[in-house]
Amino acid sequence: MRRIGVLAVAVLLLLPLAGVAAADGPAVRLSAVQAGTGGSVTVHGSGWRPRTLLMLLVCGRATPSRGVIGGTNSCANADGRAVTTDARGAFAKKLPVAEPPVPCPCVVHVATVTGTPAQADAVLDVAGHPVAPLPAEPSGGRLAILSDTRLTGSGSPLTWFGAPPSRTLVFTAGNLGTTPVKDPVFQVGTAHGVFAPQWDDRQWHGTLAPGGKAQIELPVELSAGAHGDYTVSLRYGGKSLAEQPWDVGRPWGVTLFWILLCLVVPAALFRAGMAVVDRVRPRRPAAPRPSHLRRTRPAPRARTRPAKPPPADSPAALPWFAPGEAPGGPRSAPGDDSPTSRTTPTRKGPT
Repeated sequence: MRRIGVLAVAVLLLLPLAGVAAADGPAVRLSAVQAGTGGSVTVHGSGWRPRTLLMLLVCGRATPSRGVIGGTNSCANADGRAVTTDARGAFAKKLPVAEPPVPCPCVVHVATVTGTPAQADAVLDVAGHPVAPLPAEPSGGRLAILSDTRLTGSGSPLTWFGAPPSRTLVFTAGNLGTTPVKDPVFQVGTAHGVFAPQWDDRQWHGTLAPGGKAQIELPVELSAGAHGDYTVSLRYGGKSLAEQPWDVGRPWGVTLFWILLCLVVPAALFRAGMAVVDRVRPRRPAAPRPSHLRRTRPAPRARTRPAKPPPADSPAALPWFAPGEAPGGPRSAPGDDSPTSRTTPTRKGPT
């Protein structure tokens, strides 16, 4: 019983410490706070999600409190590095120091690539790089995302044939400032794979009072024929607010069209070419067909005209008959010299 009591007391003492560590969130520290161009610093991180892909960049016009003003356009993207956290959510990665495209103050910016957005910054003094004051922070309202963003809508049948895919980005925003925000202008970016996002301004018509919130819907549209893995980003006032993945299907109708085109066009050209060859080539005399293959046509029947009756006043034509065949007359007796005549006795007169 005494051991169980000791364990219970230890657990109660450790729970507040665990809560503090969890509340701290992702953290980043550098091996050196100052480095020159061409050198490198080792970035150590803790408190990140396990097995998460992170991007490390050297950015200008940034502070840990205000973040990176201008987004990744203020960072040395070509010299960035990627790292994956271990099972405890920690990492260590060497990062080359490069001059960002804008003046300092500079930071090492670490942010998640996919999944729930998370970021952290560590101050870095880039030796020899110009320094300029940051733009004044806008007074008044401050907008923040109060719920997870989501993409709504579905593709139309035309997107199957290459029409631009479109969705609606839905989120709930709240005004954490002291003055109302009227008709805020958000920036919606679409990025394909690991490429930098393309930003478009989207204005929401309405007013957010201090402490108020509203559901905001912003249209998102890609170029015609777009397909693959895309990421939709949202930012306001130069600060990134949310990211949402978008898997765009391939327009198979376009593929089917090109397959049919590759089959129909060669067939049509072949038919046209054979027609031209058949018309241009010289004609040969037809060979006589064998007699057993010939078809004999029946001779046309002679049309007999009915005989016209002779006129009444014309003499009747006498028919010709063979000798001894006159109709109605006595049959002539065969001659003596006929082989069929019978020999008749002759009477002898007085001599």
